[in-house]
Formats: sequence, structure tokens, C-alpha cells
Amino acid sequence: MFQHYINGTWVGSDEASQNINPSDTNDVIGAFARATAVDVDDAVAAAKEALKTWSHSGPMQRHDLLRRIGAAIFADVDRLGFELSREQGKTLAEGKGEATRAGQLFEFYAGETLRMEGIKIASIRPGVEIEVTREPVGVVGIIAPWNYPLAIPAWKIAPALAYGNTVVFKPADLVPHSAFLLSKIIADAGVPKGVFNLVLGQGRVVGEAILNHDDVNAISFTGSQAVGLHVAQCATKAFPLKKIQLELGGKSPLVVLDDADLDIAVGIAVNGAFFGTGQRCTASTRIVVTQGIHDRFVAAMKIATQALTVGNALDESTMIGPVVDDKQLAQDLAYIQIGQKAGAKLITGGDVLNRETPGFYLSPAIFTEVQNDMRIAREEIFGPVASVIRVKDYDAALEVANDSDFGLSSGICTTSLKYASDFKRKSASGMVTVNLPTAGVDFHVPFGGRKGSSYGAREQGRAAVDFYTVTKTTYIQP
Repeated sequence: MFQHYINGTWVGSDEASQNINPSDTNDVIGAFARATAVDVDDAVAAAKEALKTWSHSGPMQRHDLLRRIGAAIFADVDRLGFELSREQGKTLAEGKGEATRAGQLFEFYAGETLRMEGIKIASIRPGVEIEVTREPVGVVGIIAPWNYPLAIPAWKIAPALAYGNTVVFKPADLVPHSAFLLSKIIADAGVPKGVFNLVLGQGRVVGEAILNHDDVNAISFTGSQAVGLHVAQCATKAFPLKKIQLELGGKSPLVVLDDADLDIAVGIAVNGAFFGTGQRCTASTRIVVTQGIHDRFVAAMKIATQALTVGNALDESTMIGPVVDDKQLAQDLAYIQIGQKAGAKLITGGDVLNRETPGFYLSPAIFTEVQNDMRIAREEIFGPVASVIRVKDYDAALEVANDSDFGLSSGICTTSLKYASDFKRKSASGMVTVNLPTAGVDFHVPFGGRKGSSYGAREQGRAAVDFYTVTKTTYIQP
């Protein structure tokens, strides 16, 4: 049984769950312990005790720990990427790429430990000095999703530790193995007892216990809007209020204008909509195309999509892996039916596929004749299903792109500097791309959205300091 990591010790449970390979449901990755509320209590108590010393640790101690973790990840990228792909279903190239990104994140935040800044401000009172500094927020509960089982935990855990916090980490129940492997690296790197804790299990047990624990000072959550709202309600129901950071998905538009390079636009659309099996919050699932290029674009995108190889994630020739599990497959198929009933035209894909190994294979689907008020254009499907929306011109495209409850990422394909510049300014999203896929961002810059996509301080880059620290203002009379 794969175990929890609590207070510097690997701890088992009476209950366990099996982890299944979505590319081959006959492949059982292992049995993983399921935590109870008591386990969470133990983890939080350990984190609270360790905070007393870790919050006052020197920057070199934190730097050296994070550097060791990053180096260990880099040294083991092939195995980590393989096991990630085996567990989650993304291709080997994507799995190894994500493992590399996890290493980069720990390496980046190792550097950030040495760049902690404060400011000194003159007081309006003669002879008084003012210092503004940052301190750790405290015990941080980290609740991560299943679509990026190494990268998202890394971009939460690394800054939490870098800025002197202690961590209680709950991964998604679908991807415990990646979390275990990352936690093993952190443990082996010499993290002090109680500073980092892993609790495996179901959200309704483990997640709820973390959310409602009086000694958890902050929650960083990535997942659905519905659960995110619940996180916010738990965090604000009693004093002391918990600090929260929520990343809640997207319905990212990709605008394709008449003057776009057709081949480039098609490649960007296919990448953004279908790579990662469409299971990315930044996926460009709304493709807004002006009428002059619409028919040529749709014909070319259909051909390019049909050329994608759907198969076992561990086969190096695979371009699109399976969806993560049977529930996600059922959800994708349900939305395909919803789109058809609403009058959208399914021009390719949407079929359950049989391969040499039993798995959750779905051919990437493209809908045309989509109206922006249809459910398939408004709700996050989280699968390889793209909607093409025809519009008259740029102004109409911008209006449709911004007409969404989400606001995470957006993109435009154009050769016009005028339209690219205008879109950058007026797009109601947290991240904008020009002639690039909406999915795929660098690790050293802020990540996050607007409207229903995000709440709280940005993740990644130097912006992470805003969530993982609190500001202290000190007045001094020498």
C-alpha cells in the first residue's frame, strides 16, 4: 500500500483505493491509503508545530531544500513522466514535459528564497522609521486537481515552502501515484519533520477536514467552480477567516480573423483544443472564426483533427491519450449529445474508440453552427470537444469572446498589429496569446484569470508571494 506522509513518517490506513491506468484498465498501478479526519488532524498538528521553527528558518536552508528537490526531479524525469502518463493518460511527451516543469518550479522558487524584499519608508513623524516586510501566512492546505498531477502541486508546494509556510497536501483521488512520487522526493530531500505532509483520499473526507480545520490558515485550491464556491464558504464561515486562492477553470476563446495564416491558425486551434485530451483549463474550446475564413478553416481543422493518433498514452506514436476515467468519458459524451440536441453540427469525432488495451478513448470532436448561448459554448466540458462559432467581423468576435462567465485565457490569430493590440487590451481574461495556443504557459510568470475563473492572488512567478505571505508594517523609534 502506498502511504501518507505525516510528521516525517510514512503512515498507512485501514482503507485503500485502487489506482487504474486509463490507457489499460487491466493495469492496476497500486493500492493507495485513504486518510480519515484523524489523519488530517495529525497532519495539521504536525504542520502547526513545525511552523514555529520553519517560519523563522534562514533563506539558505529553504533554498538548499528546494534546490535538492528540483535536482532530484530533473534526475528522474523519464520515470516520473512515464508514471504520470500511465496514471493520468496524457502522452509520454506531455508527461515528461510536465515532470520537467515541476523541477523548474522548485528551482525557480529556490532562487526566490534569496530575493525576499522589504521596504523602508520615511515616517511623517520626525525620527520614526518604518519597515514593511513579509512573513509566512502559516499552515497552508493545498488541494490539487487531476489534470496536472505534478506541475500544479509543484507550483503550490514550492512557493509555500520557499516563503516559510508549512504544508498539508491533498492530491486528487484519481492521481495519487504522482503525488506519492513527488512527496517521496520531498521527503528524501530532507524536509524537516512536519513541514510537508501528504494525506491521500477522497475530497468529501480529506478535503472537507482540511477546509474546516481551525489551524489551517490558508487554502490553495484548483478545481471546479462548484467546489471552489464551497471552499470559499468554508473559509469565511467563522473567524479567523482563511486566506484562499481559487483557480476554477475556463472556456477559453480563440479568435481566428480573415487575415490569419490558415496553417498556423489550424495548428494553434488543434493544439489548444485537443492536446492533453482537452483536459486543460486553458484549452481553447470556443473557436470564434470570422466569416471570410470560416469555411476554409473548418475544412482544414477537420482534416488535421482526423489525422491525430488516439491511443495508449505510453505508446510514443500516440498524439491524444485517453480521457482520465469512465466518469469523465460519460460527461464528454453527454455534452456531445447536448450539443447535437441544441442544433450544433458534429462534423467529426465524438466516438468511443477501441484499442489494443481497454481504456477510455474518445475521438476529438468538432462542432460547427454553434451559438454562444448553447451549453457546449458556455460550460466547461473538460474533454476533447471544440465548438466553432461563426461571426461577422473582429468586433463581433471580440464581443463573443468576452461573453462568458469564465475569463482565464484567450487568444487571437491574426497578421494585423491593429487587431492584435486591440485584443490584448480588451480581452476580458487573465492571460492573452497572439498567434499561440491558449494552453501552455511559462513557469516564471503569473498564472490566473478573471470573472468565474479565479479568485485571490495569482499563482506562479513572483506573484505567488502575495498569497503565501502576509505584510507586516513596523514602526521604530531609534
